[in-house]
Amino acid sequence: MITIEPMQATQAPILLDIYRQGILSGMATFETTVPEWPVFDAKYLPHSRIVALEEGELTGWAALAPVSARDCYNGVAEVSVYVAQAHQRKGIGRILLLELINESEKNGIWSLLSVIHEENRASIHLHEQCGFRYIGYRERIAQLDGIWRTTVMLERRSQKVGV
Repeated sequence: MITIEPMQATQAPILLDIYRQGILSGMATFETTVPEWPVFDAKYLPHSRIVALEEGELTGWAALAPVSARDCYNGVAEVSVYVAQAHQRKGIGRILLLELINESEKNGIWSLLSVIHEENRASIHLHEQCGFRYIGYRERIAQLDGIWRTTVMLERRSQKVGV
């Protein structure tokens, strides 16, 4: 059984290890090193930070990052969802993303953005299943390990906030 709880700073070592796994996959981020906890912590909004637990084991996390420091974009956030490699393909990502959507709306977010490597078809499909729509792509936007990569951009507009 999967339970969802608020993210805690005491979970930092596990959260950062799951992030490390995402980095090593080459499919989740352009980052190549795991940040120290204060840098990681500062990247995300103080609300809408959750973890998934399976029989008490932290198996994944999700959080929102601001897309801009400008006040007019306070209701727009970028999605991050990471699931430990050993626990992928169990529906944990879906549970996290759906709960993150709920948390975002409770906190006044009207637009969620997700930027995904185009090769990460599973993540793109997951986001589409959770109400995200394709809004564009950025061709050869950055290099990872010397290879130009393209990202797909998906958006989910709230039906409750900002309507």
